Amino acid sequence: MTVWQLFFQQLANGLTIGAIYALIALGYTMVYGVIQLINFAHGEIFMVGSYLALSVLLLLGISQPVTGLGLLVQLPLCVGVAMIGCGLLGFGIERLAYRPLRQVQRLAALITAIGISFFLQNAVMLIYGATDRRFPAVIPSIRFEIGGVTVTCLQLIIWTSSALLMITLQILVMSTRLGKAMRATAQDPKACQLLGIPVNRIIAITFIIGSSFAAVGGMLFGLYYNTINFHDGYMMGLKAFTAAVLGGIGNIPGAMIGGVVLGVLEGLGAGYLSSQWKNVFALVVLIGILLFRPTGLLGERVADRP
Repeated sequence: MTVWQLFFQQLANGLTIGAIYALIALGYTMVYGVIQLINFAHGEIFMVGSYLALSVLLLLGISQPVTGLGLLVQLPLCVGVAMIGCGLLGFGIERLAYRPLRQVQRLAALITAIGISFFLQNAVMLIYGATDRRFPAVIPSIRFEIGGVTVTCLQLIIWTSSALLMITLQILVMSTRLGKAMRATAQDPKACQLLGIPVNRIIAITFIIGSSFAAVGGMLFGLYYNTINFHDGYMMGLKAFTAAVLGGIGNIPGAMIGGVVLGVLEGLGAGYLSSQWKNVFALVVLIGILLFRPTGLLGERVADRP
């Protein structure tokens, strides 16, 4: 493999995992943009999404690649169940754990988020076991070779689905009535209440949307790596948080770009240095951003509240 082939191959691999990072990072940045809370349980919601998708595949008896009508019916069913399940989980967490603490010190909510993270990890471990679970390779192993660079059918699905979801979210936030209510709530929730905007409902919807996107990321992660574990949410959540900070916390396009950039850096680092160090790259990027550009690539988009 030539130098350029290696570069583009690692670029393709980095774009794939970066697209998953971006989907998870959107939940972090949406919640922070609206209520200025770092939801450290978001990585575990991603992990729950992967297990929900696995459960649906096992219930359907799918253990090998599916094609044709089966692929068009069964995969959307898995995605739908994972999104609904994680959306309800996100709603429950916001309603029971975060809403009662919204008016107190942020440290209390932060500690609560960490507690929920540990609770979800251990709950999934007790239900599914502590060992790795095999995720069925339901996508046909179709490979395309372009100039010596191999791209799989699964990678194309990940790129396409992630791009469509991120574009849909951007349109939702910027061009719909709900999106305007979200942006208004982020600016001044007290004024929104006086104007009749249901702030609590808007915040709950924000949690639901962010958690649903994390569920899609969880299923794509399982399909790509073929194994999942109850502690996957910790590292993936940390990397997605790094992507959100890299792009600019509270900035939706920034979270998308941050996820892709982080994935590409990780892919190139794994290709040219060592795959054993790929988790270090996220931490190095996070430290560098906090030191030299704490507002991220596109800048923070968080209102100054009185």
